[in-house]
Amino acid sequence: MRATGWIVCAMLAPAASAQVESVVNSPHNLSASGPGAVRASTEDQVCIFCHAPHNATPIRPLWNRTTPVDAYSIYTSRALDAEPGQPTGMSKMCLSCHDGTIALGNVASRSTPIQMSGGITTIPSGPGHLGTDLSDDHPISFTYDSALALSDPKLKDPSLLPEEVSLDSNSELQCTSCHDAHNNIYGSFLVMDDAASQLCTSCHQMGSTTITGHETCAACHQPHSAPSGPYLLREATVAGTCLTCHDGTHAGAADIATDLSNPYPHETYSPTDPPEPLEEHTSCVDCHEPHTMDTGTAAAPGVSPRLGAIDGVNSSGSPVGTATYGYEVCFKCHADSNTRQPWISRLVVENNTRREFDPSAISYHPIEAPGKNPDVPSLKSGWTTSSLVTCANCHGSTTGPAGGGTGPSGVHGSTAAPILVATYSTDDYLSEGPGSYALCYLCHDRNSILNNESFPDHERHIRRTSCSTCHDAHGISSLGSTTGNTHLINFDTSRVFPDQNGRLEFVDNGTFAGTCYLECHNKRHDGKSYP
Repeated sequence: MRATGWIVCAMLAPAASAQVESVVNSPHNLSASGPGAVRASTEDQVCIFCHAPHNATPIRPLWNRTTPVDAYSIYTSRALDAEPGQPTGMSKMCLSCHDGTIALGNVASRSTPIQMSGGITTIPSGPGHLGTDLSDDHPISFTYDSALALSDPKLKDPSLLPEEVSLDSNSELQCTSCHDAHNNIYGSFLVMDDAASQLCTSCHQMGSTTITGHETCAACHQPHSAPSGPYLLREATVAGTCLTCHDGTHAGAADIATDLSNPYPHETYSPTDPPEPLEEHTSCVDCHEPHTMDTGTAAAPGVSPRLGAIDGVNSSGSPVGTATYGYEVCFKCHADSNTRQPWISRLVVENNTRREFDPSAISYHPIEAPGKNPDVPSLKSGWTTSSLVTCANCHGSTTGPAGGGTGPSGVHGSTAAPILVATYSTDDYLSEGPGSYALCYLCHDRNSILNNESFPDHERHIRRTSCSTCHDAHGISSLGSTTGNTHLINFDTSRVFPDQNGRLEFVDNGTFAGTCYLECHNKRHDGKSYP
């Protein structure tokens, strides 16, 4: 009987494997002589825990265990185009032990269960205990065919799978696509060595990265019982996973944790697979495609290689698979799909940032195209009216390069609202100084402003009120007026009010000239002109 059992196991072994480690020497040997912590009290047969030549179940191949019931929580994610159902085939056979619902010694060929040592009945808690919640495990029992690969460019066509990675007769991916229960030569019963993620990349084509810490899938992912759920990450959230390296203690990895601890962080530590819509959800992977990140920089308006091949929304409001320009990444959240009320109440209200920067706008900071004003004497050396800037020139960490520091680049978090690289005070009656409007003074020369080189009363105004009282930093969309909203003028209506005739307006009269109709700080400008 025992000899026959060994013949059965030999028949079930891989047909052509270059390297094989006998199941006898692996944790799947549950006999009393097994090498693992989980083993029988006295049973000396090895294969009987899964197979029997006689009195087995009708399930092939000579299956000797009870089939678990269909009561699993199934993997589901917006990242997967397939729709897995309840486990089938070989996966269900694996789960007869690994879901922890059926005693390990409960075999069909015996009238009583095989007794296990140490009082163990079902598989103990640990990496091998998957439970009945499979939503945090790599998906199984779904059809992996050319149609699926065509719908998801990050999956390889199944015709390209190496011989070690096999699908079942129904073209379904099962546990046995990655695991060989009889051969543990590579550890974890994997069908091939995954030291350089070659098992993962047998199916997944994620692109390439030059970031060393991102080159191995296992650095961020775990295929079973993942704390994050469907994204199979090693921590509960994307940020938590990223911060295992980017916490300031790992050489060569930027310290992002410090920026995220600032009062104005960009990360919300939301679930990895949130429901739609995405309001109030921001994650590292909204801006970074970690599998394709690169080092280096890009000239404005190009997208930084450190963002990787990330998707975006273009200047027309259409989604793009891979962003070309930095602003396209920002427009994913700060444009049509997630419009919000402006930070400051304005005369012309525009809650779509994309339209504020559009070249058809009345005036704007030059994110997409050079500005419309040919006369900006306050620009510092290195900047001209033909220059372009990026969102990151203004938004980012106060300790990053854009703010004059040595910390990491990026819009991770800041001490200045709203995630600005330097202070931009919007308070009224604030004393003017290099620190009050430090953001503006990064590009605009303070002496030029105080010397009234572009506006005769600049110095007088900014000693009593913020730059933001008159200027709308992003821009004024085509909703504005071609004569009333040039030079980024769009009054803060919480401080600037209509004149005695009910008129609240700036009129552009040409180069360095204009007329105001308003009341501000109890001062009426009923047609006040300059120069």
